[in-house]
Amino acid sequence: MKPNGDFEIFLATAPGLEPVLCEEAKANGFRAPKAVPGGVRIEGRWHDVWRANLVMRGASRVLARLDAFRVTALDDLEKRARRVPWGDILRADVPIRVEATCARSRIYHSGAAAERIENAVRNARAAPVSPDAGLTIAARIEKDLCTISVDTSGDLLHKRGFKEAVAKAPLRETLASLFLRQCGYDGREPVVDPMCGSGTFVIEAAEIAAGLAPGRARFFAFEQLATFDADAWQKLRDARSASATTPPIRFYGSDRDANAIAMSRANAERAGVAALTEFQKRTITECAAPDGPPGLVIINPPYGTRIGDKQQLRSLYRAIGRTLLDRFPGWRVGLLTSESALAKATGLPFEPPVAPVPHGSLRVTLYRTAPLA
Repeated sequence: MKPNGDFEIFLATAPGLEPVLCEEAKANGFRAPKAVPGGVRIEGRWHDVWRANLVMRGASRVLARLDAFRVTALDDLEKRARRVPWGDILRADVPIRVEATCARSRIYHSGAAAERIENAVRNARAAPVSPDAGLTIAARIEKDLCTISVDTSGDLLHKRGFKEAVAKAPLRETLASLFLRQCGYDGREPVVDPMCGSGTFVIEAAEIAAGLAPGRARFFAFEQLATFDADAWQKLRDARSASATTPPIRFYGSDRDANAIAMSRANAERAGVAALTEFQKRTITECAAPDGPPGLVIINPPYGTRIGDKQQLRSLYRAIGRTLLDRFPGWRVGLLTSESALAKATGLPFEPPVAPVPHGSLRVTLYRTAPLA
């Protein structure tokens, strides 16, 4: 920690999306955001840790850095780990577990490294150690630099607590929010998803427009730390809830699968945005732009090995392109796919694509257009 009490906070995300998450951190007023491999570093205190978990839509988890030091031997690792003020951070009644990773370091056995840090926690009598604990201490040793953090999120942050029903190959909410941001979406225009699945893009867009915090209805691991202040946390949540608004725009999803539409409606109801969203059973060729100003069409269609055969999918992508070109003039388009040939099959005037990002076992690319003529 720094002399003024600030410490490093790490916001994790999928590789390739670090600059997008950095822009989100800046927009939310976090101090000194810097995109680094795997995420974004910011500076702050425990209040900022709580706020990051509450408001950051694109982060998959929030790690509070406890210490960092160079080390080349296991005995030295344990000695150095004993200097961490475990008693100030952990609670004696809440068990923890330690996860370690080693890369390009003289300490190469992750299990042995985790055991030495567990010994340091036991020596401090700060918390019991259990392999089944929900609170995780994460240690990364890379090029002989050991960084020790506490995972303050617990469950990954895409688990907002609203999406109980999911369709095939669901897109995580954290990724959806960053793809929306990459498409220039800021909550002030309508959004259409003509292959909405379980409604992730539509619900995420509606929440952004309404100013609803993504973490408003879930539990976080930091609530089990000795640094937690329940009253201050409640004030933070209340202040964010008070800033929510009802936007003058609506958000639209459609799908050929009636079960997907039922799932989307149920998920929107749980998220509190049912009044802002409309879901209809339609094929892609039946879709048309809603009344009102143009906005963003964003679509995550089947692709390649994800669902369906590539040859059969080309006709689907051609239909997507024809429908959007004919019926959505003035609208921008964002399309996710793992195959550049499928994107090309749409005939849409895509700008140069951004870097691909991991999605399940695949790497997908976001293709974007300017407003369609």
